[in-house]
Amino acid sequence: MDINSIELLTRLKNLDLLKGLHQWWWEGALGFEVVVGAILTQNTKWEKVKISLANLKGSGILTLSDDTSLHNLAKIDSIENLIAPSGLYRQKSARIIALARAIVEDFGDFASFQQGVSRKWLLERKGIGFESADSILNYACGREIMVVDSYSARLLAGLGWEMESYEDVQRWFMDMPYKEIARLYPAMPLAQVYARYHGKIVEFSKKKLPIQTLMEEQ
Repeated sequence: MDINSIELLTRLKNLDLLKGLHQWWWEGALGFEVVVGAILTQNTKWEKVKISLANLKGSGILTLSDDTSLHNLAKIDSIENLIAPSGLYRQKSARIIALARAIVEDFGDFASFQQGVSRKWLLERKGIGFESADSILNYACGREIMVVDSYSARLLAGLGWEMESYEDVQRWFMDMPYKEIARLYPAMPLAQVYARYHGKIVEFSKKKLPIQTLMEEQ
């Protein structure tokens, strides 16, 4: 069966994979913690990232708004113990604090960052690749761009679409007629549709559901 992106979204939607989860799927969406989470989640499991984020929140430094926030930390190693559950804590500590400082230096505050940041600016930061940049743009800034990842590529491969580059996978998923998107989600912003689409793919993959589930007539 030949399936396109809007048909795949429709089939995933019918499985009700996001029931009980955040309306943007990513916990803390449209907040600064997504920026930090996008770095923490590299090469680790989300369950470990949640522990690290909870540690940062508990310490009161997961913010850009006061003297005890991440960008004002004098020593990078001051968060290493807090984010240790996510692994690569020395590397991630340095990158998180450097990114927080760059946001304040170039944008002033998080609201201005949300409005003004570009994909190019993010990709110029050390440790930020395509997936991390798009996660920040979509889930932290509410931009109309879809995150794709290894789950996305494997799902496409299982459906018979073999693609080598991140851009090709992303292009396939975002190639949907707007009128069809509006039919599925008549009152939802496009950025949120992309966020939930990515979330559905991750949840489908984590549940290890057979590809045939998506190929059957609905």
